[in-house]
Amino acid sequence: MFDVSAAATGQILTIILMAIALGMDAFSLGVGIGLKGVRLLDILKLSSIIALFHVLMPLGGMITGQYVSGLLGGIATSAAGALLLLLGGHMVYSSIRGGAVHSFDHRTIWGMLVFSVSVSIDSFSVGVSLGMFSAHVLLTVLMFGLFGGLMSVLGLMIGRRASRSMGGYGEALGGVILFAFGLLFLV
Repeated sequence: MFDVSAAATGQILTIILMAIALGMDAFSLGVGIGLKGVRLLDILKLSSIIALFHVLMPLGGMITGQYVSGLLGGIATSAAGALLLLLGGHMVYSSIRGGAVHSFDHRTIWGMLVFSVSVSIDSFSVGVSLGMFSAHVLLTVLMFGLFGGLMSVLGLMIGRRASRSMGGYGEALGGVILFAFGLLFLV
């Protein structure tokens, strides 16, 4: 006999674990940006936008469903990896060049959108896959948003605290972290 409550509990635990896994991108990005130096208000704004994208992207993926799941999985991961490589490389370059180059500004709306999309795009392909399995849509997107936001706050706070003791090397280290995660996405 099949226990319905055990199946529901298993599905909820699976969704939470997936939300944590997808939130790790936001965490790593947060550490990288936090090492660059970030104000508390910027942490709140950036984390809120990341949480919103962690809701919208899988929702869009779930709506898209099975039509493009095979095609999109690799493309989304590759695009996120390339974007993180570019952002990380630019941060390292700007820290080496000092004031001679304009660094990517995470405080502008454009900067926040680029960072949010870069860590949320894999949520879209996961949403496409979940759409095929009829996962509970509201629970799934709310968990993804919650953990995406929380993980980004945690990463930003850790990076912010570490940047105080690292001085000028914080931005370079943050860029190296983003670059490394970009390579992991592409490999």
